[in-house]
Amino acid sequence: MADGINRTARRIPVWPLYILGVVPALAEYALGLTGRLGVDPVKAIEQQLGLYALQLLIAGLAITPLRRYFGINLLRFRRAIGLLAFFYVCAHLATWLVLDIQLLWGQIWRDILKRPYITIGMAAFAMMIPLAVTSNNRVLKRMGAAAWRRLHRLTYLVALLGSVHFVMLVKGWQLEPLIYMAIIAALLLLRLDFRRMPLARGA
Repeated sequence: MADGINRTARRIPVWPLYILGVVPALAEYALGLTGRLGVDPVKAIEQQLGLYALQLLIAGLAITPLRRYFGINLLRFRRAIGLLAFFYVCAHLATWLVLDIQLLWGQIWRDILKRPYITIGMAAFAMMIPLAVTSNNRVLKRMGAAAWRRLHRLTYLVALLGSVHFVMLVKGWQLEPLIYMAIIAALLLLRLDFRRMPLARGA
């Protein structure tokens, strides 16, 4: 089964993923403009775009465990998935800044400083900027593979912060954000190579 998936993945070009990846965002804005997102369409758009971003981060984290444990190699799609996650985070943030807060910078800075879930979300966004900027072959060659990989380990922290942001955003202890956090924690644990750890070597 894995060989069949890998053969199919090799035949699929990457560039359509970028085009198809922005369709859900456009659909959300279209639903909001046509009054089909309830009494607070801005909040609905903002939250759904953030959820898409978190789902894409999870998809990116799943690529290594899929290859390691199931032999499914989707590495060629990881950059596109990461850049789409950054796009959705930017759209999520822009919706909050422009449509929700309406660029009232005093209130924006107060919210960033006084609301922990916003502080955490902004920290995750700031960490994603260097990841997006360096997601091209030219920068990878200039940095070197080792340094590039060290920088892109920030993805793990970004995903964790994103899940914490989601948990803190909702009122009360709701199950959905906790499920996302558990999935991210599990994927990060699966990325560990226990065979290289001191206890596994008998140290």
